[in-house]
Amino acid sequence: MKDPKLTKYEKDILDSIERGEWKSVSKDEKNRLVDIFKANQKDRMISIRVNSSDLERFKSKAEKAGIPYQTLLVSLMKRFVEGKVKLEI
Repeated sequence: MKDPKLTKYEKDILDSIERGEWKSVSKDEKNRLVDIFKANQKDRMISIRVNSSDLERFKSKAEKAGIPYQTLLVSLMKRFVEGKVKLEI
């Protein structure tokens, strides 16, 4: 069978594995990470109307931070409901 064509990203990962740079984690660590994933798993989609200029400014700030704007929005919402971000009115 012919070797599959790998992207540079995939080849970098394969090379890293072959150099032994990856290691297994304990069962407890795996379970901890699975719990974190499940707690943060998104299970509902919403639709909202926003001011277009506010959205563009928000997207610009997210881009400067190097993250997708929806990820930033979800992060801010989560921090707000956890009481880590306060809203001043």
